[in-house]
Amino acid sequence: MGGDSLPDLPPLDVAVAVIRQDGRLLIAQRLPNDSFGGFWEFPGGKLAPGETMENGLAREILEELGVRVEVGTRRMVIEHRYPVRVIRLHCYECRLVEGEPRAIECAAWRWVGPAELDQFEFPPASKPLIQNLKADGGL
Repeated sequence: MGGDSLPDLPPLDVAVAVIRQDGRLLIAQRLPNDSFGGFWEFPGGKLAPGETMENGLAREILEELGVRVEVGTRRMVIEHRYPVRVIRLHCYECRLVEGEPRAIECAAWRWVGPAELDQFEFPPASKPLIQNLKADGGL
């Protein structure tokens, strides 16, 4: 086998939430032992088998932050090639409908303005979403 060739895995689909409140966006810090541990992200995660993007995203937000969201329209889809595999982020507009965020399956969380996003370290796949949110002022 070739030394640096990896199996050609299908893209990994991940649902991501853009949650707004009073002009700010909800971001969460990844747990230290996760891939990109300590980096910040828009909350979300992988789907369970047979789960729709919307249902999986709502479940992940509840598990990570203890809040219920209403999943709205898809804002954008981002494909990013990491050395091991391609990640496909499905970014959805979401509305907080119940609860106050708590760090359950994340290290921390914050409400930040779009202009503040550059102050946090995000995985490279999030860059197009951050640029998009800053360009429209987070609207």
